[in-house]
Amino acid sequence: MPIFKYVAKDFSGKKVSGEVEAVDSKSVVETLRRENFVTLGITKRGEEKFLNTSAAMPKMGGGVNIGEVVNFTRQLSTMLSAGLPLTDALVILQKQTKNANFGRILSEVVADVEGGSSLSAAMAKHPKAFDIIYIKLIEAGETGGVLDKVLLKLAQSLEKDREFKSKTRGAFIYPFIVVLVMILVVGLMMVFVIPKLTALYEEIGTELPLPTKILIAMSDFTRNFWWLLIIGTVVFVYAFKTYSKTPIGSQQVSRLVLSLPVWGKIRKTLVLAEFSRTLGLLIGTGIPIITALKVVRDILTSKAYKDGVDEAIRHVERGTPLYQPIAANSAFPPLMSQMMRVGEETGKMDEVLGRLALFFEGESEHQIQNLTTALEPIILVILGLGVGTLVLSIILPIYNLTSQF
Repeated sequence: MPIFKYVAKDFSGKKVSGEVEAVDSKSVVETLRRENFVTLGITKRGEEKFLNTSAAMPKMGGGVNIGEVVNFTRQLSTMLSAGLPLTDALVILQKQTKNANFGRILSEVVADVEGGSSLSAAMAKHPKAFDIIYIKLIEAGETGGVLDKVLLKLAQSLEKDREFKSKTRGAFIYPFIVVLVMILVVGLMMVFVIPKLTALYEEIGTELPLPTKILIAMSDFTRNFWWLLIIGTVVFVYAFKTYSKTPIGSQQVSRLVLSLPVWGKIRKTLVLAEFSRTLGLLIGTGIPIITALKVVRDILTSKAYKDGVDEAIRHVERGTPLYQPIAANSAFPPLMSQMMRVGEETGKMDEVLGRLALFFEGESEHQIQNLTTALEPIILVILGLGVGTLVLSIILPIYNLTSQF
């Protein structure tokens, strides 16, 4: 019979590992369950350990709300800490979820785990619900026999990330609504109001001033070639997205965004916060630093910082401390390399990175708040100038007509 390696824990939380002969992995799970052990992972001797790579994972139709994943993670951590077997906890959570799609995913995870698969391998089949960081942390928890603690830390991180992103999006709601309403009002005036005034001016037969001619020309173009505006916008957006996905395009777009006067600074702070929080979380669960850096590189959306992390990986693989390539890269502020040096020298890199993440998150919230505060009067001024221009263009012909008498 084949030999299976297993990792489990008893009700006291003590990690247990060993090997056992069995017909299949499901028999190993049943044996461990009868002995009141929580199965953390099972692998067949000679088989390669599960390697997480989301590119090779099958896609699951329909996304899952982040709130569902956060609640699931925290509740699973609580159940495992209380000594409930993993499969029983998963079944309970699968039955109580109200999201049909997430319930279907959990039912497949339960089936895979009962069949002898590790939790990380089962979750990795559903990348739209559990991303690469989630899987890596679960895998580290299974290997170290501290799955419940890793789940708790993961739930806390997901909650902080959700709260931070919610604050960031919420700060731009008001400016976005104002700009959208302004565009709609201008569009309605161009299509419905200005043509009626044009007919009135033609009946009067007076010489129109330049602002009024420009306004009428814009209105005529909008009414006659609205389809061209839509097609042009779609083509531009498609071309921009296609170009930004190319190696040269992604690098140039990334540099352009980071070089913008106000938003560039905010974007840098957001990327640094994400980098620090994720790297600290991965290192804190015992994942090797090179593996952690590769995972972080894959989730970063800025090409400039991806290249910086790639450079750091090459140096660390040669035995160089992480803070040195970070210090040599101008994309990272000096504070980050200094704090990393302290973390590496004291062996508390995860704590240092966590503090850095809190610092950058606070900085980004402050910067976004300042930006939105400044945007409100700027938008009002632009709105006032636009309305004033429209009113002036409409009134000038009437004023010229009355001044002739």
